[in-house]
Amino acid sequence: MYAIIEDSGTQIKVAEGDVIKVDLRELPEDVATLTFDRVLAVGGTDDAARIGDPYLEGTKVTADIIEEGRDKKVMITKFKRRKGYLRRKGHRQPYIQVKITSIQG
Repeated sequence: MYAIIEDSGTQIKVAEGDVIKVDLRELPEDVATLTFDRVLAVGGTDDAARIGDPYLEGTKVTADIIEEGRDKKVMITKFKRRKGYLRRKGHRQPYIQVKITSIQG
């Protein structure tokens, strides 16, 4: 069974057991699971896919938090030839790595 969830403006196709990275968010320290309730579609091998308008009611995806971290550095370069203009800047996107445990609905 798979589901397509929306998180922070991105759509992610997940199945049980998948490990994904989602954007960092403020969470209390004792929280060990995340629940995604914005599910766009659910499908599987034995039944037809259900598509929401825009979301499916009563469907949610739960995940266990594995770790918080930062991605690899992305370098941003601005350059204009013959003007002596060169700017470089790096960015590391913070994330939460989660493992999908169940798809309900």
